[in-house]
Amino acid sequence: MHLREGEDELLSGWKIKSIIRKYSDHISLPIKMQKEEWDEEKKEMALKDELETINQASALWARNKSDITPEQYDEFYKHVSHDFQAPLTHTHNRVEGRSEYTQLLYVPSRAPFDMWDRNKRGGIKLYVKRVFIMDDAEQLMPTYLRFIKGVIDSSDLPLNVSREILQESRDVKVIRDGSTKRVLSMLEELANSEDQAQKDKYTTFWKEFGQVLKEGIGEDAANKDRLAKLLRLASTHNDDDAQNVGLADYVARMKEGQEKIYYVTADSYVAAKNSPHLEIFRKKGVEVLLMTDRVDEWMLSFLTEFEGKELVSVAKGGLDLGKLEDEAEKKEHEETETSYKELVAKMKEVLADKAKEVRVTFRLTDSPACLVADEHEMSGNLVRMLKAAGQSAPESKPILEINPDHPLVQRLKYEDTAPGSKFADWTHILFDQAMLAEGGSLVNPADFVKRVNGMLLAMAA
Repeated sequence: MHLREGEDELLSGWKIKSIIRKYSDHISLPIKMQKEEWDEEKKEMALKDELETINQASALWARNKSDITPEQYDEFYKHVSHDFQAPLTHTHNRVEGRSEYTQLLYVPSRAPFDMWDRNKRGGIKLYVKRVFIMDDAEQLMPTYLRFIKGVIDSSDLPLNVSREILQESRDVKVIRDGSTKRVLSMLEELANSEDQAQKDKYTTFWKEFGQVLKEGIGEDAANKDRLAKLLRLASTHNDDDAQNVGLADYVARMKEGQEKIYYVTADSYVAAKNSPHLEIFRKKGVEVLLMTDRVDEWMLSFLTEFEGKELVSVAKGGLDLGKLEDEAEKKEHEETETSYKELVAKMKEVLADKAKEVRVTFRLTDSPACLVADEHEMSGNLVRMLKAAGQSAPESKPILEINPDHPLVQRLKYEDTAPGSKFADWTHILFDQAMLAEGGSLVNPADFVKRVNGMLLAMAA
């Protein structure tokens, strides 16, 4: 054997041992080397006439599950993941059939610091017939499961497999699909368990990895329904921001006559909980999901229904409560809309540069007005997120909806619209207040302050 110049490090015993342990630790045959001992006189390592076994010569994942203790599983996890904490759970299986492979996969108990780097290498170590091939075989697990750690040992792949071969191999696709389904089954066992300790584990999992799992709704169409059942969200059913409501829980609590699943998106729990769009739903006792994670807006573009129930944003399009409204209410609403036609037309003229439309709404009980997006346009929250990320968003005007039962709107109905009147100021203030109430920012805050100050002075005079 010959070494390149400058590679003398490979002659040292500790370096050779580290290479053997990294790449051949689990080969069934023992790999032996002469023992080394420090020679105090020569001040160097000296070889002894004795052999020592360097590799473990036994792959833990190749043993029967009944022969492995929980402690051994945990220790192996720490070895492959470099994590000092025990995992939440694991799955260990041997798959036989068209493709033969063994999988030992772990769910960590905490998220890594680089979890949001979608370009980071995966946590799956690939072995072929117990020979280590690569440390980060990202092709073996979808991106939204990049937090999974463990080992996959294939009996079918060639020993000289490369990343290019992995991308094109049909065997790898079979392994990837099978491993994905196994991980989802593992999570379903935690989520649906009657044992409180297992439920607590899923609560921990969701806090650490829930936002990453949501990416799968848009990335993995084949498993979208399974992933939807694993979602946990905040809701008006609770008094805190805990994400512990499953979509199945929501459907089970739906009121008689309710046909849709309602949600609101915002950049924080406080903003979502206090959104004016929720007022009519509180009045009627209808539960609304509070979606505040950055990934939610993207996820909802793929998750449009659950078990036949349409998911509907309370801040987009017209309010449609379906059978939750009786005929008397609908008739009363039609009469009110007719009586406010003239006011709506005047306000629309004043807000021509700001609002796409002005209309009467019955979704409000306490607030005078609110802004909604057209049914087929981006929500205000998504537009703000894109702008905050430095991306351009399509130009669109919101719809101003006014509450006909609010004193401010009723006063505005009889406000003089002649030149010099306060009608335009009142109209602009209502629009700007609605923008602030939903967490938006004003294009011209100085103009808003000037109008409010003018109103206060007029009232004090």
